[in-house]
Amino acid sequence: MTDDPTRTPGRWDALFAHLTEMNSQIEALYARHGADGIRPRFVRPLVRLAHDGPMTISDLARSLAATHSATSQTVTAMKKADLVAAEPGPDARTQVVALTERATALVPLLEAEWRATDAVVARLDDELDGAVTHLTEGLTRRFDHRTMAERLDDAIRRQP
Repeated sequence: MTDDPTRTPGRWDALFAHLTEMNSQIEALYARHGADGIRPRFVRPLVRLAHDGPMTISDLARSLAATHSATSQTVTAMKKADLVAAEPGPDARTQVVALTERATALVPLLEAEWRATDAVVARLDDELDGAVTHLTEGLTRRFDHRTMAERLDDAIRRQP
């Protein structure tokens, strides 16, 4: 039997903890403003639908540069939260997604939060001498060259 690797803090644990906490605080902001049930992952698709109008899940996924599967799962969660409604599309395989009245009323808050979050991250980046931007750009360059999946496969093959 090997040693349990989860007992030693991982290098990414602190970053994941910060991202998780930031999302929790954003969700708390929504709740303070009467927008219970809004998750940070809903914001981009809701704002996109507000600006571009109803569209199929495939079109929404393309516009967000996301997978159809991930977008479909998000749409399902947003339907449960009464944020979107879906009607049959031009063929039996598609659904056209549109904002509900509730979501339409929340879009100004979501846009304000999006802009505020971007401004806060920019200020943090300034306080940290560009560390957030440099880290993000560095990861992007390295993953463009060699994906995380490729790196993981190699690392697993090298393990005894």
